[in-house]
Amino acid sequence: MTIKNRGATINPEGRFDIQRHQACHDGWDMEEEALPALETVLYPEKAKSILTTNDSPDIGFEQSINPYRGCEHGCIYCYARPSHAYMNLSPGLDFETKIFHKSGAAQLLTQELAKPSYQCKPVVLGANTDPYQPAENKLGITRSLLEVFNQCRHPVAIITKSSLIERDLDLIAEMAARNLAAVAVSITTLRGELKRILEPRASSPQARLRVIRRCKEAGIPVRVMAAPMIPMINDNELEQILASAAEAGASHASYTLIRLPHEVKDLFKAWLTEHYPARASHIMSLIRQMRGGKEYDSRFGKRMRGEGEFATLLSQRFKIACKKFHLNVQPQAPLDTCCFARPLQSAPQAAQMDLWNL
Repeated sequence: MTIKNRGATINPEGRFDIQRHQACHDGWDMEEEALPALETVLYPEKAKSILTTNDSPDIGFEQSINPYRGCEHGCIYCYARPSHAYMNLSPGLDFETKIFHKSGAAQLLTQELAKPSYQCKPVVLGANTDPYQPAENKLGITRSLLEVFNQCRHPVAIITKSSLIERDLDLIAEMAARNLAAVAVSITTLRGELKRILEPRASSPQARLRVIRRCKEAGIPVRVMAAPMIPMINDNELEQILASAAEAGASHASYTLIRLPHEVKDLFKAWLTEHYPARASHIMSLIRQMRGGKEYDSRFGKRMRGEGEFATLLSQRFKIACKKFHLNVQPQAPLDTCCFARPLQSAPQAAQMDLWNL
């Protein structure tokens, strides 16, 4: 089953779902009439907190915010897909079409930053799902969070593959001028035909290079993320991605290997069977070689880079390309945490004080 402008080809049950379904052929696909488009539905999610913390040694940050659960970009390789199982939804097509958004995110952030116990550390927007996915154009949650960060002089780093970030370059540039903001742009391929099936609703490669260029012109530190690298799908583009990003203005670069946790394994294998049937088994064989014989290895130090000959060769190619294109010449400067101005009071606290004074 191929659905236009969607990444997943199947919609399997989540791993916590007690019900199981079996597909059978009923002849409906013989009809000449095309099926209606699969629409996206947005659901408000009442969150109790907004900041997520982690202590993973593989990740260079301790705090993050994901304004959205699920992502309409539909990237088949997305390691965040299994999170939809916690909502009793499928990590397949449900992940791309049923999007949850954190209502009142800016107010929650203000409350958390106002706590006396809060310690200022850089926050990453978009560690799991893209903060500039299509829903953001309507809801503006990411913009509201940036406004809070800017008012409080709090450092923030943004990860995206969407050109919608250009809408907020005024805020981001203002923060970057005080060393409070940086941007990382993910580029998986430079080929439009591959982008359309690999990450169907994400911005085009040319639009992402334009984002890098505009960030550079606005004085915003910008990094390119060649991620993920998939053997025999896009790994042959590594050098060209880095070269194009460096020419556009990126000063730093990083890469990761494809990760297939939980249900992502089956989704990716179904996608391979649909789009690359002749090489599907060989691709999975190479992935297992990089994962200690398994389809996924969650060990720290291994999950991002893999191991074995292919992984070692990719690492060497990355280092040589960075040297050639003058990327990562100097370590990226840390964002400033010293000028943080704590909000005097969160909105609910202020309201309570007003009632008390009555």
